[in-house]
Amino acid sequence: PLAAAARTSLAMLVRQLLRTAPKIGRLNKKSNAGALVTLVHGDGIGRELNEVVQKVFDAAGANVSWDVIDANSGNIRAKQDEIFESIRRNKIALKGHFRDESVYQGSFNTQLYKHLDLFANFTHCRNFPNVKSRHQEVDFVVIRENTEGEYSGLEHEVVPGVMESLKIISEKASTRIARFAFEFALEHGRSKVTAVHKANIMKKGDGLFLDCCRRIAREYSSIEYEEMIVDNTSMQLTMRPQQFDVMVMPNLYGNFVTNIGAGVIGGAGLCSGGSVGGPFAIFEQGSRHIGLDIAGKGLANPTGTILCGSMLLRHIGQVEAAFAIEQAVERTFADGVLTRDVGGEHSTSAFANAVVERLRG
Repeated sequence: PLAAAARTSLAMLVRQLLRTAPKIGRLNKKSNAGALVTLVHGDGIGRELNEVVQKVFDAAGANVSWDVIDANSGNIRAKQDEIFESIRRNKIALKGHFRDESVYQGSFNTQLYKHLDLFANFTHCRNFPNVKSRHQEVDFVVIRENTEGEYSGLEHEVVPGVMESLKIISEKASTRIARFAFEFALEHGRSKVTAVHKANIMKKGDGLFLDCCRRIAREYSSIEYEEMIVDNTSMQLTMRPQQFDVMVMPNLYGNFVTNIGAGVIGGAGLCSGGSVGGPFAIFEQGSRHIGLDIAGKGLANPTGTILCGSMLLRHIGQVEAAFAIEQAVERTFADGVLTRDVGGEHSTSAFANAVVERLRG
């Protein structure tokens, strides 16, 4: 009974998280109701990308109001309670990423995920028209456990000059993320789940993670299941990424795999993603780059963040606006309007204007 209840709860959550590919697929229940969304800028290019999303939402007729919090790593101590309270109240957010400063005790990003129990992080990596990459027909989703592993934040000095960092793997968290991955695959018409691990070395921790994945896999006979060591996974991603569909893994490996995936498809700016748990959902650029070196120069690629916005709209039931945005982005790429990071000549604002033009056309 407990397993059935857990499956039902996760299935309901996953149904709200629909792929950003330019076809509707299984839709969340339509809704024209307005929504108040927490908007957190973060560091680097966060503000300019969020402003692009606001502009695109206006052009698409999205019924969204914004609770804007101008927070960055310089003022996060003063702003963190405001962010927590806003997301608890609104249940949904669009967020830029924060640089983790050594002067701040612990990562704000990881504290936020733990505080709201945003246990599942997902990133969509796929090809875009006219973007040159070594591989084509790439389309996979990385699902990453978001609350423990090497990001548990448990570190201490054993003796002077010797530090110990603890990696936490629990049956509860591993079972939950495994079930989320299989439900995601089932609901989105995907056919395979790959569990990424290092159990050949970390036999207890990653061994437990694999045991949980295997147990859950037996409940989903229609979904192919495989296991792959993380170092081999990294090589396979660069050689034959088309073999992957849905990938599930502990926290740290997800960071590596997501960024390799971003490189495979053309760059960090192309990935959309988010983190969910319970009633809360935060959408943010999939590879979590802050782009300090390009901030304010018009060089940021807003694609991933725009598509995070379409994910957000699907999550709240505004399907027509979400689909319109996805189609406009696809046509923008098909027409050869590209930012400089993917071989084009257009600035951040020029790309955003091209998407808006196609929405209004």
